[in-house]
Amino acid sequence: MNYTSTRGTVAVNETYALLHGLAEDGGLYVPALFPSNCLTYADVKDKNYQEVAAVVLAKLFPCFSEAHLKEMINSAYSDANFSTRDIAPIHSLLEKVSVLELFHGRTQAFKDMALSLFPYLLVAAKEAEGETKEVLILTATSGDTGKAALEGFKDVPGTHIQIFYPTDGVSPMQAEQMQKQEGENVNVTAIHGNFDDAQQFLKRLFVDADTANTVAEKGVMFSSANSINIGRLAPQVVYYVNAYAELVAQGAIHEDEAFNVVVPTGNFGNILAAYYAKKMGIPIGKLICASNQNNVLTEFFETGTYDMNRPFYTTISPSMDILESSNFERFLYYISGEDSERTAQWMKDLKSTGKLSVNDEEFKRVKANFDGAYVDDEETKAIIEQVYNSYGYLMDPHTAVAMGAYMKTLEKHPEDGARHTIIAATAHPFKFPNAICEALDIKVGDTPYDSLDNISAVTGVAFPKQLEALKSKPLRFTKAIDKEHMKQEILDFVDTFSK
Repeated sequence: MNYTSTRGTVAVNETYALLHGLAEDGGLYVPALFPSNCLTYADVKDKNYQEVAAVVLAKLFPCFSEAHLKEMINSAYSDANFSTRDIAPIHSLLEKVSVLELFHGRTQAFKDMALSLFPYLLVAAKEAEGETKEVLILTATSGDTGKAALEGFKDVPGTHIQIFYPTDGVSPMQAEQMQKQEGENVNVTAIHGNFDDAQQFLKRLFVDADTANTVAEKGVMFSSANSINIGRLAPQVVYYVNAYAELVAQGAIHEDEAFNVVVPTGNFGNILAAYYAKKMGIPIGKLICASNQNNVLTEFFETGTYDMNRPFYTTISPSMDILESSNFERFLYYISGEDSERTAQWMKDLKSTGKLSVNDEEFKRVKANFDGAYVDDEETKAIIEQVYNSYGYLMDPHTAVAMGAYMKTLEKHPEDGARHTIIAATAHPFKFPNAICEALDIKVGDTPYDSLDNISAVTGVAFPKQLEALKSKPLRFTKAIDKEHMKQEILDFVDTFSK
């Protein structure tokens, strides 16, 4: 299968797209011929998570042999990496509402679902391309991607990873996870700025020929672990396909019955993966995009205009504190009718004015699949409390935002209450101790660990061993730099391992 840029027509093979991440014209790679309506219930019936993954990923990456793909999948989704053999279990909350738990991996966040597999895909792509340079993974994070990428690439031969995160834009526990990261090939740096600052810089750097030549002379090339890389996005499709198979197996829906999906959304990769699953034949009805106060996406789904000219808020759901959602470009490409020139013009408009708009016909395509709603911090805390007190289920702030968005869309469209809905639970609640303490009126401790001990004592929720183990580990990475110094930080890191 060939892949093409959302902004151009030059096709590359799968392994090139996996290895390089961003297209040379600044666009994102998408399948040149999307494998539409290629999945049925019969394809995934009675299969475990690893078997479903093999079916789905064979459609997107047919370059890998069946045996090689299964070997990579089984290594990624193993007992060593996940605390449950279900990998992504479904928790029934209400008769028509289920929670898809995506936080049972090594770092207790949904990013593990893709980043447990992506390093295998990238190393295989590197070998297939005959690439001998060292690969430097450059990644911006608003919290969870950073730690998951660090764990995925820790000490992987031939790779190195540089993470940038905003000093005030992650939770204390997310910062602890990154600052205490082990591994000889990792570097973690905070920036005085927000996630958009870091992400925009890295995207510019990927298409900077002078910098690429400078590091190439040192035997190094750049790649990415953000969901701009198709190798990060594709594994996320799997858990929506698997969730469908589970719902049918449980008798929650019939095999041809549509179900809705609500996704707390920042960079748009997670919800785009659900859209891909729908395009591949899974009977997903409505995709509900849940946002926090940084509600640029909610406004788009209401008006057809994406406008970044607005205040940026630091919230208790930091992984969603994003105004420029990178994967939104892939979605625009599809609603344009796969028109790369139209998509390129939209991205030019966004860069020059901070704003883009779709026409009436394109907006009809948007509304045929998507709805959106946003929830502020006080509403988020109220939902955490309500769900815990009513159902004994503890949600992290991002999942609570999704629950709140579901409730708001249900008010607008009560008929949706008859359709089964999946809430994507993207992180373990213990990653956000202060927010949980405030929501449940639990004493905030002197340290995040004290707060989590208090939460565990009140709720009975066990302290995840991956987080508890951090207590005794020393801090390794505490540097904070101005965003203008990011390039020098990267070049300095390259000098530590280059030829």
